[in-house]
Amino acid sequence: MNRPPLHALLGFATAARTSNLTRAAEQMHLTVSALSHQIRTLEERLGRRLFERGPRGVTLTADGERLLSVVAPHLDALDHALRPYSPRRDDVLTLSLMASMASSWLVPRLGSFVALYPQLELNLFSSAALVDFDREPGIDAAMRGGYGRWPGLVIEHLFDETLVPVASPALVERMGGLPAQDDLHRWPLLGDLSTYWQDWFDRYGGGKRPTRFVAHFDDSETMHRAAVEGLGVALGRLARTRLLIRSGQLVPLSQGRLKIDWGHYLVYPQRSVDHGGLESFRTWLHQQARAYIDQMESDLATREVASTDDGACGLPDAPAAAKPRRKRR
Repeated sequence: MNRPPLHALLGFATAARTSNLTRAAEQMHLTVSALSHQIRTLEERLGRRLFERGPRGVTLTADGERLLSVVAPHLDALDHALRPYSPRRDDVLTLSLMASMASSWLVPRLGSFVALYPQLELNLFSSAALVDFDREPGIDAAMRGGYGRWPGLVIEHLFDETLVPVASPALVERMGGLPAQDDLHRWPLLGDLSTYWQDWFDRYGGGKRPTRFVAHFDDSETMHRAAVEGLGVALGRLARTRLLIRSGQLVPLSQGRLKIDWGHYLVYPQRSVDHGGLESFRTWLHQQARAYIDQMESDLATREVASTDDGACGLPDAPAAAKPRRKRR
């Protein structure tokens, strides 16, 4: 028997994994008819039917299952071995990051980057999962949130996360106005003491403890959205809630801010160290991070002056509608 061609085996494995000839053909940059011809040729050479074709795709036969179990590990090993030799374009940069960080922090700033580097094509892939650079050679770098411990990667710190209690203007109105610094424990809170609320009340709560947690969420974006809808007070991440504060959808309830050891980072594998596009992006990104830190410090100083003058809470540039008057006690 003549040895089956490698491209036919690759087409077979791709179709088996996608269970769809159209998607498999797209991944291989082939027409569906060309891929179908490869699979038919392979079936004829082996003298076995490998797929059952149906209206919703293809499924492996018993012979197809056995063949896939034998060839798939070898194809994966070849793919892994050839990845370091894949061509790379320095004018195309592919970045992975969480959708929330993209929409709330990076994308509003990207206009200046595009203006500075119009020749560079930037591709953003949003995912909550950490990218595996070994398995995804097309991704050059990532923006991650965490504690800065990712072995085997180049790690560049951008800025630490800062937390502040935030609530919707509607909730502030229902509660009778902005709280005094030591009254926040009486408000409906989102989360629980296993989150950073414990640290918040230790530092800013005057030794008091919350009396009411109304809901707990396993991701910060859902919690922020619940705060916007008036469900309760979120201990918001400023990097992600600043635009909501500026637009008046959320109101800071305290002058105090809690800086935590959870930060934002740019990370990339060793293969991207000399990527020309990444070098331009990282220079710009660090400039944006420094400007963001400076703005946070300026906001804090302005709030401290404002609190001395009139007792106001919140960011100085929040819309007037988002700054209800403190309830007289």
